[in-house]
Order: sequence, then C-alpha cells, then structure tokens
Amino acid sequence: MMSTLLIHEFWEDLKTQKTRALLTMGAITWGTLTLILLMAFGQGLSFRMHEGMANAADRIIYTWSGQTGKKFQGLPVGRNIRFVEDDCILLKKSIPKIALISPQMGRWIRLRQGDKSASTFMEGVYPSFELLRRMYPAARGRFLNEKDLELKRRSVFLGSIVADTLFGKTNPVGKSVAIDGVPFTVVGILPKKLQTAMNNGPDDRRAIIPFSTFKSLYGRLYLGSMLIKPETDGDTPFVMNEVRRVLGRKYKFDPTDENAVPMWDVVKAIAIQGKIFTGINIFMGVIGVMTLVIAGVGVANIMTVVVKERTQEIGIKRAVGAKRFHILF
Repeated sequence: MMSTLLIHEFWEDLKTQKTRALLTMGAITWGTLTLILLMAFGQGLSFRMHEGMANAADRIIYTWSGQTGKKFQGLPVGRNIRFVEDDCILLKKSIPKIALISPQMGRWIRLRQGDKSASTFMEGVYPSFELLRRMYPAARGRFLNEKDLELKRRSVFLGSIVADTLFGKTNPVGKSVAIDGVPFTVVGILPKKLQTAMNNGPDDRRAIIPFSTFKSLYGRLYLGSMLIKPETDGDTPFVMNEVRRVLGRKYKFDPTDENAVPMWDVVKAIAIQGKIFTGINIFMGVIGVMTLVIAGVGVANIMTVVVKERTQEIGIKRAVGAKRFHILF
C-alpha cells in the first residue's frame, strides 16, 4: 500500500514539474553518456593505432646498413657496413632466438596489363615476409612460397589498389602482368588493411616478388634491410645485441656501435605508443568524470530546491507519524 502511494505521489510530481524532471534526467544522461563515449573513443583509437602499427610491422626488428661510429682494432670511423643475403643465413644459424628473418631489396617499377599501367614500389623478399609484415592474401590466391624462391619463379603478390588499377573488378589471380617489360604471374592479392607506419607508400600499393627473382632480374648484391622477428617480445634486447655481435665479428666493428647497424625495435615503439594512449584515455576519463560531476551539481541544486519547496509538507508528514525512511524514499 505504501509503495503504491509513493509511486502515485512520484508520478504526480513528474506531471506537475515536467521541466524540472526533464532537466534532471537530461543532466544525468548527458554526463553518463559523455563519460562512456569519451572512454570508448579512447579505447577504440588505441586499439586501431595498435593494429595499424602491427599491420605495418608485426613485432619485429628492422635492421639497416650503416656506418661505423667508433674506431675498432685500428680501423677508422665512417666505414660503410653493407649487408648481403648470406648475413640472413648467418644470423639465423648463430642466434637461436630468431624465429623468422627476411632480407629486403626494393625499387620503383612500372607495371602494365593490356592498356592499363601503374607505378609502384616493388620488393624482393622471403616467404616469411608474409608473417613479418602481415601480408595475408585474400580468400582467393596465396603469398609467395618456398618453391617460388627456390625456382626463381616470376610470381608477384599485389596490393589491392595496384590490382584494382590494373584489373578492375576482375579476379587477377593466375593472370599475367608485365613488370618493367618482364611477364609475371599474379599469385595473390593483399586485401585493404590499416597501417600507421610505412616506407615508400602503403602495402596496398606494393608489389612483392621472390628475393631470388629480384636479385637475378636486377643484379643487386647488397640488401636494403633485414626484418627479424624474435621468438618472444622479451627476447628482443638479446637478439639486437647478438645481431651486432655476430655482424661485428664478420665486418670488424665494435659490437656496441649502434651506428654500424641501425635498428628499429617495433616492440618498443608499440610499448611507447601504448603509454601515450594510456595517458590519452586517462585524460578523456577525467574530462568525462568532470562532466558527470557538473551534471551531479545541477541535480543537487534541483534537489535542494525541491526540499525547500516541500519543507511544510515534510513537517506535516512527520507530525502524523511518517518515518524518516518514508520521507527520504
């Protein structure tokens, strides 16, 4: 009976004070919604940026040729250190903590298919490049394999934008495309993907061929870079030190000389990015809480006005025996 009377009283108050009730509900709803939206935006942005970085380089170490910055065993500073394919084989054999490794050679090329053409950056790599750079093929087709590398096949894996430019809406897998006048067979297509780091353009605009084919076609000797993936993220510092030690022994430079073998640790970059977005999420959370507090202050003011307006009514209820709990409820 008491509950029914309270609900009836509450409903009558709502009908009498429509504007006040609307403002109260609006304030709480807006404050809560703002907090949820800001936190969701921060988390979503953090997730997408993390995925974008991983799509560009999935927790790997980029290794480039450099110049010595320290004297070593009487040898001068400023010597060029140039990598060759055998260095990849040497590192894989010498460092058990390396899970995957791939050399890279690249150049700008021109592709032609019928009367359509496109210019893009092409790289020669090992099949492990698929996992190192998340170059996963679309449903139809595949990435380069060991047979392509061993037999120096003229196989090419195309980014989605390049494939659309040359073939339109038709499926290009199994069809021929000319690269600098040399015919290649398309073995797979890279679906469109988000990436937040790149060099020489996004992967959507890239052409990938076997390293052996690239080397024999263009006569290159020295690598552009090496991609190394440790077995675990915790092995990264050890692997970086070991790479400089092994190569330093071969090329005669100080193993502590970072200029001789510049490296980019993607795991460290992702960790730094994570800290940045943690700060952004905290900042957005604080803004959301402040918005909710402001909404609460507005509601508190309305409650104060309500109590002052009903002081006489509360006194009458107390006089006829109403308990404190009933009045507050």
